[in-house]
Amino acid sequence: MGSRGTGCGVKVTAEVANDREEGGGPRRKCESERPRAWGAEDGAGGARRAAREGGAAGGGGAGRAAPPPAQLIAGAESGRSFRAREACSRRSGSWQISNQHNAGAGGWQPAVFKMAELDAELDHIFPSSVLPPSWAKLVVGFVSLVCFARSYDGDFVFDDSEAIVNNKDLRAETPLGDLWHHDFWGSRLSSNTSHKSYRPLTVLTFRINYYLSGGFHPVSFHVVNILLHGGISVLMVDVFSVLFGGLQYTSKGRRLNLAPRSSLLAALLFAVHPVHTECVAGVVGRADLLGALFFLLSFLGYCKAFREHNKEGTHSTFWVLLSILLGALAMLCKEQGITVLGLNAVFDILVIGKLNVLEIVQKVLHKDKSLESIGVLRNGGLLFRMTLLASGGAGVLFVRWRIMGTGPPAFTEVDNPASFAESIFVRAINYNYYYSLNAWLLLCPWWLCFDWSMGCIPLIKSVGDWRVIALAALWICLIGLIRQALCSEDSHRRRILTLGLGFLIIPFLPASNLFFRVGFVVAERVLYLPSAGYCMLLTFGFGTLSKYTKKKKLVAAFVLGILFINTLRCMIRSGDWRSEEQLFRSALSVCPLNAKVHYNVGKNLADKGNQTAAVRYYREAVRLNPKYVHAMNNLGNILKERNELQEAEELLSLAVQIQPDFAAAWMNLGIVQNSLKRFEAAEQSYRTAIKHRRKYPDCYYNLGRLYADLNRHVDALNAWRNATVLKPEHSLAWNNMIILLDNTGNLAQAEAVGREALELIPNDHSLMFSLANVLGKSQKYKESEALFLKAIKAHPNAASYHGNLAVLYHRWGHLDLAKKHYEISLQLDPTASGTKENYGLLRRKLEQMQKKDV
Repeated sequence: MGSRGTGCGVKVTAEVANDREEGGGPRRKCESERPRAWGAEDGAGGARRAAREGGAAGGGGAGRAAPPPAQLIAGAESGRSFRAREACSRRSGSWQISNQHNAGAGGWQPAVFKMAELDAELDHIFPSSVLPPSWAKLVVGFVSLVCFARSYDGDFVFDDSEAIVNNKDLRAETPLGDLWHHDFWGSRLSSNTSHKSYRPLTVLTFRINYYLSGGFHPVSFHVVNILLHGGISVLMVDVFSVLFGGLQYTSKGRRLNLAPRSSLLAALLFAVHPVHTECVAGVVGRADLLGALFFLLSFLGYCKAFREHNKEGTHSTFWVLLSILLGALAMLCKEQGITVLGLNAVFDILVIGKLNVLEIVQKVLHKDKSLESIGVLRNGGLLFRMTLLASGGAGVLFVRWRIMGTGPPAFTEVDNPASFAESIFVRAINYNYYYSLNAWLLLCPWWLCFDWSMGCIPLIKSVGDWRVIALAALWICLIGLIRQALCSEDSHRRRILTLGLGFLIIPFLPASNLFFRVGFVVAERVLYLPSAGYCMLLTFGFGTLSKYTKKKKLVAAFVLGILFINTLRCMIRSGDWRSEEQLFRSALSVCPLNAKVHYNVGKNLADKGNQTAAVRYYREAVRLNPKYVHAMNNLGNILKERNELQEAEELLSLAVQIQPDFAAAWMNLGIVQNSLKRFEAAEQSYRTAIKHRRKYPDCYYNLGRLYADLNRHVDALNAWRNATVLKPEHSLAWNNMIILLDNTGNLAQAEAVGREALELIPNDHSLMFSLANVLGKSQKYKESEALFLKAIKAHPNAASYHGNLAVLYHRWGHLDLAKKHYEISLQLDPTASGTKENYGLLRRKLEQMQKKDV
């Protein structure tokens, strides 16, 4: 849009009808350089639009009917009104905006000055001209990085193992096309066991991480998460500037930030909020980060739809469609990303369309015939945009549902107990209690936990439960905010509160249990986007508090104290997420009734070899949740290894009774029954496990061991062959086949199997050792020696490797080398009776040879 003439300044608000220069200079029209104001309030702007569209209310322009007094002062505060006057000047090659207000000028109050007034209330926290916009973003970005930098060298923890380390979709051998048919955890979406979490773009970034870092090196994964949070926090400055200050562009298409202090404070509160730790420090939280990134880009893109048009109600369809596309990309990162379309609609109706809900409600209640004349209800552009958003959202959701295949995922009662309650009242009251807990985590994010399920939050079953107070407090606060958002006479307050509540509630809806059952009770990760709405409301509250108190320094100290404490809490919580041991133990004090917390602590201890302590935590997990089959399974395994077979069998039998399709428990039960010499029962357990999980190579391996114990050699070989077909890198199954064929005298077949195995697993030293033994018996000494030496190089402290190589040299006639390796083997394992016997035979032979030589 070109400018007409030179020396003309830019006009601050679209509502000012008269252009006037100070100092008695000639009046000059500067229409082409006038900023387009989409954040105007409905007190004057709505009346003006209604007059322009032929409605009952008039506007302030020449030739227009004067608006009724009640509409003219609807946006005024404390009886004050302001008037904008502009000065057309050009200094240093850039347009200078001059804002002046006059308390004596009556009529109406432009929204820009009300925004400036609200922002000015935070001047004691962020003095004027301290931070230019670019520096403000740098500060927000830097602070956000400092908060979570401690997690950069953490391990893969909790869900990272399944979503990243054990996810085949990250590896190069998996075709890229499979990402679009698999869920977040690498399972096919069509499977009945699929979690149905469809996030292919997030998995794609994991795959790129894996490729660029050359493997599963957690540092690169964590660094990307930290940088993403920094970028999102910087984008929040722009988002909050629109939400607080409205949407205004200069003629050159540059958006004006009319609330620099408010947007900076809200962005800082967002950047340092400790509830974000799970998303940033946990690698799987990248789904929430990427979803939030595209969410914000979609919102800012929607705002750009109104950049290049100087007439209210017009828009760029390209930017609206691009916003819908970005919303779809957000959903491909995390399901709640699609909710941005709802936020865009609310923003359009309130800010662009200037809808006054209070006015409409009053007219409906009074059956006012002028209801039909309200401009927003007859705005064709708005209706067209709402149609685009609705149809785009419906289309994306339909495609998502078709891809999901077999319907929603099946969750268990331990995942979300309230959703399984038979009473609607119990479900409703517990859902509301969960909402209050989420609100508390935003308000006081001190007690944080990686998991809130499995008894961490007992069900409320009657109104006599004292926890009902929490949900009552939540709804008292919400009703108060909603009342102010709808009924306040201050139009600016109405708009800010409505947008803040919208940003708080709309992204949270997919996790609310209102539309479908979710697989958790409380999850800190789902609060990443809603926390932006909370930070907006909190900033507005600080501004209001500053306005009505004389102790402004105390308010400033309180705000800065919150920022400092939250930053410190982020650093501490990031340290908890550095390792599983720290993460799990940190949850014991927060959720001592959570069986999963005790289970994970026990599993971590078991992995480190501390079985005694692990048994204690597993037993506590089973005590807290008597139906916790995974804890029973792991406890049974440890008891089996400690030879407490009877209790192990009882636990595993109970586990499969509770969950009949628990394949792992059936297999472990078969192992215990095999150890108890109950072979028929063991075979039946193995067969049941395979029935419930057809592709179960470990179970085929154990079944082969059972058949080998029963001297059913053909069945054993078939079972192990099935294991290697399902899992070609199953070293134990290959080894057992070689050993069984070797022991039964089938050396040629054993050699063939050994060579086949080494082609598939060329660096497996145990396979080298087994094949070397076969080759040695076949008198292929040179090749056998090479394999033995290669196995010893890979595993130099294996006494059996040295001992069998010594046997080879002994047979081959290299007695000195045989003596050397016998001695090395006995140094590594002095108790090896076979090696002692062979070494004794060698020494006697060497002595006889010496005597013969003499």
